[in-house]
Amino acid sequence: MSDSRPSALHVQCGRGTVRQSLRVASLTTMESVASAIQRLADLAASPHIVRLSSAFAAAGHELALVGGPVRDAFLGREVNDLDFTTNARPDDILSIVKPISDAHWDIGRAFGTIGARIAGHTVEITTYRSDSYDGETRKPIVEFGDTLEGDLVRRDFTVNAMALRLPEQVLVDPSGGLDDLIAARLSTPGAPGTSFGDDPLRMLRAARFTSQLNFTVAEPTRLAMIELAGQIGIVSVERIAEELSKLLRSDAPRTGLELLVATGIAAYVLPELPDLRLEIDEHHHHKDVYEHSLTVLDQAIELERLRARQGSPDLVLRMAALLHDIGKPATKRTEPGGVVTFHHHDVVGAKFAARRLKALRFDKQFIADVSRLIELHLRFFGYTDGAWTDSAVRRYVRDAGPLLERLHILVRADVTTRNRRKADRLGFAYDNLEERIAVLAEEEELAAIRPDLDGEQIMAILGIGPGREVGEAYRFLLELRLDEGQLGAEEAEQRLRRWWASR
Repeated sequence: MSDSRPSALHVQCGRGTVRQSLRVASLTTMESVASAIQRLADLAASPHIVRLSSAFAAAGHELALVGGPVRDAFLGREVNDLDFTTNARPDDILSIVKPISDAHWDIGRAFGTIGARIAGHTVEITTYRSDSYDGETRKPIVEFGDTLEGDLVRRDFTVNAMALRLPEQVLVDPSGGLDDLIAARLSTPGAPGTSFGDDPLRMLRAARFTSQLNFTVAEPTRLAMIELAGQIGIVSVERIAEELSKLLRSDAPRTGLELLVATGIAAYVLPELPDLRLEIDEHHHHKDVYEHSLTVLDQAIELERLRARQGSPDLVLRMAALLHDIGKPATKRTEPGGVVTFHHHDVVGAKFAARRLKALRFDKQFIADVSRLIELHLRFFGYTDGAWTDSAVRRYVRDAGPLLERLHILVRADVTTRNRRKADRLGFAYDNLEERIAVLAEEEELAAIRPDLDGEQIMAILGIGPGREVGEAYRFLLELRLDEGQLGAEEAEQRLRRWWASR
């Protein structure tokens, strides 16, 4: 353990003592507690935080850094968003931050939250509160509280129910969050049934945190998730979709997804996932589709990293990987001889995915992209049966459009066979396909395939105005372009005139 002992920081625990918490520490996944406390002390000494806490103290109000930033300081994770809580009401918060902020906003005022930018740092300050559901509405009922401890014990998990009082630098831990951090465990501050009853979305958050933090769920908490799984139905689909998205964006979403399936919650929010657990016949004539889908997701995430995709985790790719085989349960057939088939599960799965994502109110482009990837994910496997013509390669690229790189990753991730020879054969075949795509792209600017004549030229040549016939002529020329490559304007005009005359 580090010798650093910040004398300014005191710890106020509700379970046991600080000495007990430190004695049980086995810090294989966290930095030492002393180092984490030093990090918190350094954070509290940041000029913008000192400025903020001094302003609240001068106004006679409490202020504390709370939740995720405190937790992440102990986990050695980067602290980005700064969340504060206070006994000041929203109007008072505004009056305090206005004079010291570069900008401020009150979009969350109804929930007691005011945002501000102080010395270039974004902060959110929320009045002590208590959220609950009445069991009928889909939105939480917000009530303001008066004490920090009362605010903390109503939070989702003990690891998120710690706060650093400012400016005095007192760590407040009324529910044993430090113990749970050390044990890498998720538990609720109070009875889990009460906590999940107050806000059922916390059950989805439990799944997300198991993936984000690599924590396990305490047994009483897990049992409450099983018992109250159906209560997730009172939560708005928008909040559910947001949590699912956060889960899929985590480094290892598989753990959280498995928890949702095991507790029965997935049956209410993403029923297609547990439905993949098809009964496997005694002769193993088909794979475990559920396990296969999770493995494809794992491999897609790894390939996403290896192929150096820029920006944030690719939610479109990850959702498509997870759902790519959801058409299999509906298309499963046992043929003569016991062979199991799933004919057209790609097309059926694309429709199922669109329906589910629409129900979760994802935006139209997201739904279209995920569905298209699912629809196309089997196209490549015909490539191994015989060499594709250049025309077929062009169509593959055209049909994928801007999704081509994602399709490359999805198709490669879909190879989960343990047969090394088969896996290598598929891998080499796809290497060859990508090489051919690259060559054709260089030769023909494949990413922007268009006919040799545009709509205006077609109308001028044929002497017709806008209408259905122009579209038919355009598609005829596009097929020529795909089959034969660039023809040039003169040759394209001759072909167009002959096609028009033949009609």
